[in-house]
Amino acid sequence: MAVEQSSGSARIDPILWVGFASCAGALATTAPVTTLVVSLVSGLLLARVGARWLVLCAALALTVGWARAHFTVARYESARSSTIDSGGWPARCTARGTVSRSPTMLGGGLRLEVDAVEVRCRDGPSPVVRGRITMHVPLDGQDGEASLARLARGDEISAMASLAPPYRFWNDGAGDPRPLSARRGVILSGGAEDVVIEHEGAGVAWAIDRARAHVRQRILATFPSDTAAMARALVLGEDDLPEQDQHAFRRSGLAHLLAVSGMHLVLVVMGFAAAIRALLVRIPAVAARTDPARIASAAGLPVAWIYAEIAGGSGSAVRAAWMCTVALLARALARRTAPWRALGLSLVAMSLVDPLVAFDLSFILSALATSGLVALARPLEAQMTARLRIGERGLPVFIVRPLATTAAATIACAPVLATMAPELPLSGLVANVVAVPLGEAAALPLCLVHALLAAWPAAESGCAWAASGALLLVRLVARAFTWGALPVPPPTAGQLGAFALSAAGIALGGRRRLWLGLGAVAIVLLEIVARMRGAPHGVLRVTFLDVGQGDSALVDLPDGSAILVDGGGLVGSPIDVGERAVAPLLAARRRGKLAAAVLSHPHPDHYLGLAAGLARVTPGAFWDTGQGEAEGTSGAYAALLADLRGRGVPVLGPADLCGARRIGGAVIEVLAPCPDVVPDRGANDNSFVFRIRFGERAVLFTGDAEHEEEADLIERLRAKDGLRADVLKIGHHGSRTSSSPALLEAVSPSLAVISCGVRNRFGHPHAPTLETLDRAGVRVLRTDRHGSVVVTTDGRSLDVKTMVDP
Repeated sequence: MAVEQSSGSARIDPILWVGFASCAGALATTAPVTTLVVSLVSGLLLARVGARWLVLCAALALTVGWARAHFTVARYESARSSTIDSGGWPARCTARGTVSRSPTMLGGGLRLEVDAVEVRCRDGPSPVVRGRITMHVPLDGQDGEASLARLARGDEISAMASLAPPYRFWNDGAGDPRPLSARRGVILSGGAEDVVIEHEGAGVAWAIDRARAHVRQRILATFPSDTAAMARALVLGEDDLPEQDQHAFRRSGLAHLLAVSGMHLVLVVMGFAAAIRALLVRIPAVAARTDPARIASAAGLPVAWIYAEIAGGSGSAVRAAWMCTVALLARALARRTAPWRALGLSLVAMSLVDPLVAFDLSFILSALATSGLVALARPLEAQMTARLRIGERGLPVFIVRPLATTAAATIACAPVLATMAPELPLSGLVANVVAVPLGEAAALPLCLVHALLAAWPAAESGCAWAASGALLLVRLVARAFTWGALPVPPPTAGQLGAFALSAAGIALGGRRRLWLGLGAVAIVLLEIVARMRGAPHGVLRVTFLDVGQGDSALVDLPDGSAILVDGGGLVGSPIDVGERAVAPLLAARRRGKLAAAVLSHPHPDHYLGLAAGLARVTPGAFWDTGQGEAEGTSGAYAALLADLRGRGVPVLGPADLCGARRIGGAVIEVLAPCPDVVPDRGANDNSFVFRIRFGERAVLFTGDAEHEEEADLIERLRAKDGLRADVLKIGHHGSRTSSSPALLEAVSPSLAVISCGVRNRFGHPHAPTLETLDRAGVRVLRTDRHGSVVVTTDGRSLDVKTMVDP
């Protein structure tokens, strides 16, 4: 797509290919083999068309991009590890520092990023110096609420906050979170209870943030409550929509209309330049002496960057600002530039500023959409004009052109969109034809004009109501087009590489059908491989998931079926681990069905993630001790059971399960609570305890069993070797109330896995438990330190894999 036909020969834009290479270098930190293969084949294609010198330049850009990304990630990982090792998280801390990023409103509060010069914590870890922290500052009830709402970059603040290292869920096959974490650079996060502005900042960034705060305040004051969040999203880039609206815009393919996309910035900046030009041509003295278009283009340069900053500085907005800068500067200097050159310069500039920009999804989607529009929009429009007809007449241009534009952007973005959501919004092709004119010709300009009318209250109020009407119509379209979503599995790194190679081959080789065919075959073959790896046969594989402070494990059985044990859950957190950790792993493993799903006991750190985790997966049965229902547990637990029963999933209890049975080629022995839960015991000591045996190897799951249930198990089964296992899932996250020396002696494991989080107020795992395991000579792996732990056995050997080397 980087080839333009000129005088019958292929002309390659070198800056574009260097830009692609510099961004691709960062991807080698997570997918080195795929990146190397794609780079080598692309290099051969470039050399084949006579651009050998460009191959060397691109190789250098790729290497430099990889090195910068690698060292950035390594530096962050070192800082993060040091912070975690200092222990005692979460902790109440006093932080001092400078606001480093535009504050955004989220959930009734402000999200602040602060470059802290000092963090001191009470009775906790040692001070953390010069680290970036993220704090959520509630505005309701805060002293000085009005001044806090106007916080801006450069303001020096002090705050009392509960802080801990941020969660990241690193699970086998579900993506490496390190580059994205390193790009953010946040080592601590939490909620702030008291924020004081010690010294106000100054400068352009500070003034822009003050302007953002003013616009936000006027939107909240004048827009109806059901459209204010949409207006803030459109103007300020604040993603604070209600869940129902987020779902509707995502499934209808209209999410870009309420994001500050590159197209929005181009419309605003080019519209401003056109208005300046129209004004100047009407001034005879100016029009006679100079070219008004050149002056207007120069005037548009600062507007591009100011608007990008006011809109939140997202990757898509900044990339579009770079492209606008190239185009406007060329016009101001009376030069011409091609769209590919402008795109290439924006890629080079952003990769130089941010070595990990390739992991900014808004930037990637913006770059791909631009590529699709430049390369595919006109050919698709020509094809649609020729083929789409009503009777003897073709479709009108005002329908064909938006369809072609939407299709071009969708085709280019589809592989990345598939990594973000389990479905592609095909109905968006039609929805965009209806909604884009409303959004870009009505809602966007009205919202922007509203931001300028604070001094004229009547006009401001009228503009707010008019903009709200346009936004409500856009939302109505979004809700009406949620029906056309196509379920898709998340593409593997190899499949993304095949897509990239196909595009490069078409651009450089010119044989479109050949490269499309090769790409399609490669993607299908790689999908077969992904499904085989996701459901291996002849082995027992247990993946202990990294779900933070909670429990979850996926058991792949020897016949290719699987069992999910617990779903994790972060109590009091807005993070849904089912959506963030469990569902992505099941999707990566291509799991649409399960032999069973098990809830070890009805505590939220085990069941909160099951709703989202099982939303697209059908279990053959659901194991539940029944204690939650007997005690009238409501909320998410009751809703989960109701949903599963409504889907026809049988719910089985101890009376149905106790004893040994063969499932999926392995023997599963339910050992407790048998024959039923013990009255007057807590849920922990009524946890499901079961052993999975395959050949000579066994894995023992203990839920949150504590000493009382452990003692019962030892008394009943120790003499029969009924607890022996090679791998022990440590009970209750490593609490001192579990994993007694007697249990370890009865189980005699070689490996113990502790599922816990980097931020847990209980201090898990407790030192006495770790000391007991050490004295017993048991190897210990922890999900908070090592990510997911994968244990695989063929019945004889035992292979252990972690995301982080022990």
